[in-house]
Amino acid sequence: MTASHLEAVHGVSVLMCDRDGSKLSDGQSALDLIGDAPGCRADMVAVPVERVADDFFALRSGVAGEVVQKFVNHRIRLAVIGDITAHVAGSDALRDFVREANRGKHLWFVPDRAELEERPA
Repeated sequence: MTASHLEAVHGVSVLMCDRDGSKLSDGQSALDLIGDAPGCRADMVAVPVERVADDFFALRSGVAGEVVQKFVNHRIRLAVIGDITAHVAGSDALRDFVREANRGKHLWFVPDRAELEERPA
């Protein structure tokens, strides 16, 4: 299991991953995190941006699509916590992707834990 702990946010069980640990870089790394969630009875996994591979933010790489699809298929929500300003500044497509993701319930990009705690479940 990755270094993490469980927290309740608006009645949702969130597996909060620590900054140290393997990068979220492909489908297998997504499945590793997803595998940790049911044992903790987590409905969401919150990953610090430091643990997200740069390729995730390069949409052409397909990494974001592969990772997000794994989470959606397993009905586990994903939150990326941290500053992604530099990534978004260089890509209109990524900016649109983040905006659309934040409108939904499956994937959120939030600047900090306080923002995650403010979002309704």
